[in-house]
Amino acid sequence: MRSRVPLADHTICILCLERLMVRKDVEDAYRVLLGREPESADVIDFHLSHPSTSAMIKEIAHSPEALSRLGLSSVFPNPLLHYNTMLDVVGIVKGMVDLERKPRDGFNVNFQGVAVPTDVFEFLKHTSGQLDPIPIPGNYHADTAEWAAAFRSVQLARETFTMIELGSGWGCWMANTGFAAKRRGLKIEVIGVEGDPMHIEMCERTMSANGIAPSEYRVIRGIAAGKPGYALFPRANGAMNGWGSEPIFGATEEESRRAVESGEYDSLELTTLATVIGDRPKIDLLHIDIQGGEGDLIAQTVDLLTEKVAYVLIGLHSRVLEGGIIETMLSRGWFLEIERPTIFELDNGVPRTTIDGVQAWRNPKFNP
Repeated sequence: MRSRVPLADHTICILCLERLMVRKDVEDAYRVLLGREPESADVIDFHLSHPSTSAMIKEIAHSPEALSRLGLSSVFPNPLLHYNTMLDVVGIVKGMVDLERKPRDGFNVNFQGVAVPTDVFEFLKHTSGQLDPIPIPGNYHADTAEWAAAFRSVQLARETFTMIELGSGWGCWMANTGFAAKRRGLKIEVIGVEGDPMHIEMCERTMSANGIAPSEYRVIRGIAAGKPGYALFPRANGAMNGWGSEPIFGATEEESRRAVESGEYDSLELTTLATVIGDRPKIDLLHIDIQGGEGDLIAQTVDLLTEKVAYVLIGLHSRVLEGGIIETMLSRGWFLEIERPTIFELDNGVPRTTIDGVQAWRNPKFNP
């Protein structure tokens, strides 16, 4: 049987001439890949915002419409597109594109104009001065579902926007939601909780690079938890890219002493969510990415969440955690707006998570 080679791949090779794009490039790509004209001038302008002709063609060629036209949608499924929602997540993300964004030396500038230091990840070091394309179905940090959920919380906010990022790292969601809220004219307060001092320093640089003043943000060094106590946190040992570090909970006094003396761990006080929220009457977004501790945190703080948090966005690290969190949140009347399951591969019969899952919850107390 004759094998079928995707037309889109050939088209990418033929048309990817790296030069300044013009309207005709977008129109030609639509005619070849989709068999139609672009639907509006706004759509053409959106595609002209891509950093290169090849990036524009790649996005159109890999769109569900193009793949479906070639009969390839079921042959080459992208798991990042397997989200559940009743919202227009693609429309939400496309609505955040800044067509006037400019490149900056030392930074990778994303689709809404947020400048990301290129030393955040090793693979970004060669991208200084580049414009990152729109994350559909995703980019190096998150998929369309997670981006849309974060921006959804900004859309729902009124007059002010207060968010907390647990496991804030370099401040991705602090920067992106804070930046988006300021574009809407909202007064912001963004708060991070992070255990790695090098990541905190990187977060502070990210805030400064994006016009978020010291009076508008705060980063707490600690480990996010539902209850007070202590945990062991791995030291980065000079590695700026030590992401995904998992704290060790429940160590004995002797185990903690030996771990700290080894120089590989710090003993950090747990930072409770109640402490971070303090006397604030409302949190517009709580983003949770704490490497497997999300299930316990939700179970221990669900009453506090229901009282004070308008929107919760969770990065999930196993399928086991997903069902428990859904059960807990539904029991308190929350609405699940966006969900994509954790993606894993089988390693000798054992599931190993490769891409975190996403759940986005709306609290009807604040947004019926």
